[in-house]
Amino acid sequence: NMIYGAAGAGARALTSSSSPGVSLKQEGISYCAGAQLPAVILNVMRGGPGLGNIQASQGDYFQAVKGGGNGDYHLLTYAPASVQEAIDIMMYAFDKAEKYRIPVLFLADGIIAQMMEPVEMPEMVDYKIDPEKKPWACTGWKPGDDPAKRGVINSIYIDTETLSVHNDELQACYREITANEQQWEEYNLEGAEYVITAFGTVARIAKSAIVELKEQGINVGLVRPITVWPFPYDAVKKAAEQPG
Repeated sequence: NMIYGAAGAGARALTSSSSPGVSLKQEGISYCAGAQLPAVILNVMRGGPGLGNIQASQGDYFQAVKGGGNGDYHLLTYAPASVQEAIDIMMYAFDKAEKYRIPVLFLADGIIAQMMEPVEMPEMVDYKIDPEKKPWACTGWKPGDDPAKRGVINSIYIDTETLSVHNDELQACYREITANEQQWEEYNLEGAEYVITAFGTVARIAKSAIVELKEQGINVGLVRPITVWPFPYDAVKKAAEQPG
């Protein structure tokens, strides 16, 4: 709810938690999706369901890609496989959130959060709010201004037709994201007899297994989704159909 308010004022807002904590945030996340407010949300996954444990997990996949709250919404969802990739994605996560007016979800397993790796940090730049580029932002209204310019942010539409139009707009946004924002990595696909799919740190383990199998004369390839929503279905299909 705090990032709802901050994003509504035009700020770049981020929140983070781990699995059950993110579950508790689902109402607010659904509100942000419904109100088309850009924000970044980090979920460092741990074991579940329920309180589970604090071991690394990828058990929140379905919650992330299907929309954890009510209303059949989607979040642009990235699954980094390294600390460096997490940094690289974060550098444009807010830009994507603001471009599509959608919350962006970082889906990282606990290993990413606890490991140490060398990284190259990009050059930092100052960021300033430009109200002209954020038409949704409620930056204040003074007496004498045109009342039509007052910003109202909500996710409630009592009239059925109005809600239907709103959902049509959301679905159009999701189609645009699906068409333009799929990201994936291909590994050892040429001549592969088998192709596996894995995301996050599990994909790194899969690469090690592929190397071992290759030494045994078994050629296996990997398609690693970097965006798990939208999922790169076409890339997986293409890899599966190639001669091997």
